[in-house]
Amino acid sequence: MGKIFDTLFHRRKTEIFYERDMAPDRSRKLYKDIDENIRIFNEYLADCDDLISREFVVGNPGGPKHRMALFNIDGLVDKRLVHEEIMKSLMLFARQVPLEYSVGDKFFQLVKDGLLTVAEVREIDNFGEAVLAVLSGDTALFIDKLDRGLILNTRGWEKRSVQEPATEAVIRGPREGFTETYRVNVALVRRRIKDPNLKVQTIRLGRHTRTDVGVLYIKGIANPSIVEEVLKRLNSIDTSGVLESGYIEQMIEDNWLSFFPQFRRTERPDVAAASLMEGNVLIICDNTPFALIAPTTFYSLFQSPEDYYERWYIASLIRILRMTAAFLAATAPALYVAMISFHPGMLPTDLALSIGATREGVPFTTTVEALIMMLALEVLREAGIRLPGPIGQTIGIVGGLVVGEAAVRAGIVSPIMVILIAINAISSFAIPNFSLAVAFRLLAFIFLFLASVAGLYGLILGYLGLTIHLVTLKSFGSNYLSPLVSFKMKKAWDIFVRPPLPSIKERPDYTKPLDRERMRDLRQDQEGRGGDENADGRR
Repeated sequence: MGKIFDTLFHRRKTEIFYERDMAPDRSRKLYKDIDENIRIFNEYLADCDDLISREFVVGNPGGPKHRMALFNIDGLVDKRLVHEEIMKSLMLFARQVPLEYSVGDKFFQLVKDGLLTVAEVREIDNFGEAVLAVLSGDTALFIDKLDRGLILNTRGWEKRSVQEPATEAVIRGPREGFTETYRVNVALVRRRIKDPNLKVQTIRLGRHTRTDVGVLYIKGIANPSIVEEVLKRLNSIDTSGVLESGYIEQMIEDNWLSFFPQFRRTERPDVAAASLMEGNVLIICDNTPFALIAPTTFYSLFQSPEDYYERWYIASLIRILRMTAAFLAATAPALYVAMISFHPGMLPTDLALSIGATREGVPFTTTVEALIMMLALEVLREAGIRLPGPIGQTIGIVGGLVVGEAAVRAGIVSPIMVILIAINAISSFAIPNFSLAVAFRLLAFIFLFLASVAGLYGLILGYLGLTIHLVTLKSFGSNYLSPLVSFKMKKAWDIFVRPPLPSIKERPDYTKPLDRERMRDLRQDQEGRGGDENADGRR
C-alpha cells in the first residue's frame, strides 16, 4: 500500500511539473483562502530550494488579526528592502497604528498605500503574474480572505558595475559602457537623452527565460513603420530562451545567410544615444552589455565614436585608412596569388625576380602556401581569444613571430608570404566592427579560391558577386549600401570623408526620419543677420 501511495504521489508530482514547465497560466486566479494560495504557489515552485516564504500576522493587541504570506527568491532580492520596508513596516510599525478595518477593500488599500514603504507596488489577481514576478526578483505578498495580492519591487541581485567597454575602446570620449542589467542600460541612455519623446517599450521573450527586451526610439524622429516592424519581428520570436542579444539578431535579421551583419551592435551608451538621435531604433536585451541598432548600413559599420569627437580632417584620414584596411583584409592574399600564378608579367622585372628568389625551395604552390599561413593565423587568433588576457596577447604576438620565423627557416613558406599574411591580419584589426571584420576574413578565403582558379578574372568575378549581394541586401527596408545606391553624391561624401560638424545639417536618409533637420549652422545665421543689418544701414 505504501509503494502504491508513493507511486501515485510521484506521478502526480511529475504531472504538475510537466503541466507547468512553461510559463504559469495567468488565467488561474488567486483564492480568498490564503492556505490554498500558499499551497498552489509552492506547487508552481516545487523543488526550488532558493524559494523563501514567510507567513506572519499583522495587527495590534486587542484588534483584528490579519494573516499574510510573502514569497521571494534568495539572491534576487535586496534583503534590506525586504526586512526594513516590508517586514518591519507590517510587523512593527503597523502595531502602532490602530487597524480598525476588517479584511476588505479598505484594509487592502491601507496596506498598499499606507503601510508599505516600498517605492513600486502593483496589484495582481492571478498566479501567473505572481510566479513570474518572484522569478524576476520581486516579492509577492498574499493576504488572507482577499483574492488579490501585491507585487513589491525588491530587486537587488549582484551585478557588474559600469566599466569601460572592452570592444570599443576610444582615446577621446566617455568611458562608460553597458552592463548585463537591463534597467541600468536603459538609465544610461536616458541620462544622455533627457527628452520625454524617448520612448521605451519592454517585452519579454523566451518561454523559459522571460528575458526583458526593450525597444527604444525617439518619437517624432524615428519612422513609425520601422518601429512597428521591429516590434512585429520581436513579437514573432517563439523560442525556449533568449540569453543574449545575438539570439535576437539572428532571428529577426533580413537575410540570415549573409556574411555581413545587418545590425550595428554597441557597448557604448553614447553611440546608442547618437544613433537614436539619427532616427535609429535601439534594442536592449537583459543579461548582455551589447545593444542592437537598426537599421544599419555597410558604411556605418566602419564608423567609430571618435569620428565625431575629433576634428573632421583627423576623422576623415582615419576613416580612409579603415576602408583601405578592409580592402587589404579581404584581398591581399588573393591578389598576391593571382599576380604570381597567373599574371607575373604585370609585375616589375626586379620585383618578380626577387619574389622568385625567395620562393626557391618552397615545396608548395602559392595557393597552398597562402592557405597554410591563413589557417595558422586563424588558429593563433582563436587561441589568443580563449586564453586569459595577458597570456592570450602573448600567444598572439609571440606565436605569430615564432611560427612565421620557423616556417621560413624550414622552407615551408616564403618570407614575402609571411609579410602579406601579417598585413592581412593587422588590416582586419583596423575594422571597428568585429562582425564585419569576421565577414572580411571569410571573404579572404573565398577570394583566394577564386584567384587560384582564374587569377584576376576570378577576383573581379568575386567582387561583382559581392557587389550584387550588397546591393540587394536590406536592413529593415533600408538599402545596405545607402547612400551610394541612392546616387545622392552630396551625402555619399560622408562615407569616406567626415564633413565638418556644422555642415552636417540633416539626418541620414537610410533611417527615414520624420524630422530631417539635425542642426543649424549658427555662424551662417549670424552672417545672414549681419548682412541684413548692413543692408538696412546702407539704405
